[in-house]
Amino acid sequence: MTHLVVMAAGLGSRFGGDKQLVDVGPNGEAFLDYGIRGAVAAGVTDVVVIVRSEIEATLREHLAQHHGPEVNIEFVLQDQHGPDRAKPWGTAHAVLTAAPLVTGRFLVVNADDYYGDDSYQQGFDALAAADDDEAIIVAFRLENTLPPAGSVSRGVCAADADGFLTELVETHGIERGEDGVIRSTDPEGEHPGDTLVSMNMMAFPSWLMTELESGFETFLAEHGDEPKTEFLLPDVVAKLQSEGRLKVRVVETAEQWIGVTNPDDLEPAREALANK
Repeated sequence: MTHLVVMAAGLGSRFGGDKQLVDVGPNGEAFLDYGIRGAVAAGVTDVVVIVRSEIEATLREHLAQHHGPEVNIEFVLQDQHGPDRAKPWGTAHAVLTAAPLVTGRFLVVNADDYYGDDSYQQGFDALAAADDDEAIIVAFRLENTLPPAGSVSRGVCAADADGFLTELVETHGIERGEDGVIRSTDPEGEHPGDTLVSMNMMAFPSWLMTELESGFETFLAEHGDEPKTEFLLPDVVAKLQSEGRLKVRVVETAEQWIGVTNPDDLEPAREALANK
């Protein structure tokens, strides 16, 4: 069985509220509604939503209104797993909390991003064909992930001739200049529009959950008293790659990513979705 795992427990600090609940579609859809529909169109019937306690009831009500009984949507509370802390423990911890409900391979997405139907089809098709030591990154063309204004951070991907990830560089201050050239400030550089970037849409074999469990125990022993340090999914993947235990296939999608970081991004996102 293959699952869609939706990370919806974030605090939305820069946005100033719960992005995962904001209406962005013409019929009151939130971003995660598009994700669930995309997964269903790709053949998935089991969805796990990772949420925090204070918004669980609202999110349950919302999803019940927008999705029929043919979609099995289950919920897990991230803040009920592990020691109490004001800031969530990170993306790897979030996925770990879904382990009791995930019985096979799974695709992980953010609740506050629009990825497009083709991205879900590409991700689930690649996962179905993958060997048991393979993960998948659904990578977007950088030019398809830039907001109308302002700079962003992206994970710039490099792959070998066989399509497996060789490097993922967190790149900050990316924006298109008045001359049309896309540049970044950290590290400094210019980037072609078709540069492939990760938008945190990844798929994994089921055994990753065991690695997350042992990894979180180690993380707590080393960083459990630090209020902001996070147990992050890309760090776990990089460790498994370095140990030769996991290969990451990069699968390209031509979809247009849509998302919001700051309140000013909301109306452009709504307009972009209305034009889809």
